[in-house]
Amino acid sequence: MKKLTCIIVASILLFGASCKESSKKSIPVEGIATPFSIEILDDEALQIIDPKSKIEILASGFAWTEGPLWIKEGNYLLFSDIPNNKVYKLDPKNNDTVTYLHPSGFSGTSFTGEEPGSNGLLLNKDGELVLMQHGNRQIAKMNAPLNSPSSEFTTLVDSYMGKKLNSPNDATFDKNGNLYFTDPPYGLPKRMDDEGKELDFQGIYCLMTSGELILLDSISRPNGIGISPDGNVLYVANSDPEHAVWYQYKLPEPGKVTDKKLFYEVTDLIGKEGQQGLPDGLKVNNNGILFATGPSGVWIFNSQGKALARIHTGQATANCAFNTDQKRLYITADDYVMAVDLK
Repeated sequence: MKKLTCIIVASILLFGASCKESSKKSIPVEGIATPFSIEILDDEALQIIDPKSKIEILASGFAWTEGPLWIKEGNYLLFSDIPNNKVYKLDPKNNDTVTYLHPSGFSGTSFTGEEPGSNGLLLNKDGELVLMQHGNRQIAKMNAPLNSPSSEFTTLVDSYMGKKLNSPNDATFDKNGNLYFTDPPYGLPKRMDDEGKELDFQGIYCLMTSGELILLDSISRPNGIGISPDGNVLYVANSDPEHAVWYQYKLPEPGKVTDKKLFYEVTDLIGKEGQQGLPDGLKVNNNGILFATGPSGVWIFNSQGKALARIHTGQATANCAFNTDQKRLYITADDYVMAVDLK
């Protein structure tokens, strides 16, 4: 493919519902950071995103947004606000944003850290909500239907070899229902130095449908995770400022990884002006294209590890999610929820 570099400053559509502790407020236009842009790095990207696409701010005023999840039945978006220990529901018809779950990740009465809530959200094969719970240090299933949420949970996994997990962060299911997830220390009050940390590593795991928990690998700060459409490749983000990278592994069979390789590295960008954020959440579309949050926004890669485009959000960007037909990308970035149309 012929290479081309093109930066288009995108218009910003302000459809926002600003939301702190309750439900609906209007977004102050003067408070929005600009500009936003879509940067084309290779013309392969032009089959994926229009460089003139509008980046829309749908909601703002949260503490730290994460874990976006599109719900097909009902056509709405769920996302976590980790410091506020809540999951919110956003209706894209009018961008009304209301509290969906509280508490979402910590069920106790006193938490001394900064990130007690849920992080990654996903649906299992039965359509039930599964949450990565920082404060509870577990992966849990909500014991309620999606249309009648309740903060009652069943623990799916909370320990490895008799030791408490750190704080499950992000996850993805394979086609058979096995759950691959990452376990960095971000939900611990003192993170790596927390006296309650029981494991001396940060793991990448697979929770098999049988209930067996398999440690696949350990890296310094495992974070976002995804699987290729054919189920043969596992991608993992490493949110370490000293080694800011994405890895890929072969998946020869469920619960087993081989052939670990560096997929892409951005360590040289960390700390530079306009490059807020680290490798964080990621999603893989049906064509095997990776949408991975990292410095300055969302990076778009092909399956060979070529950077095709960047969606610059102007914020430290945590995660993203597709709608049902994968023609729209929802983005959680700092205290915002954003969206951009895809091809």
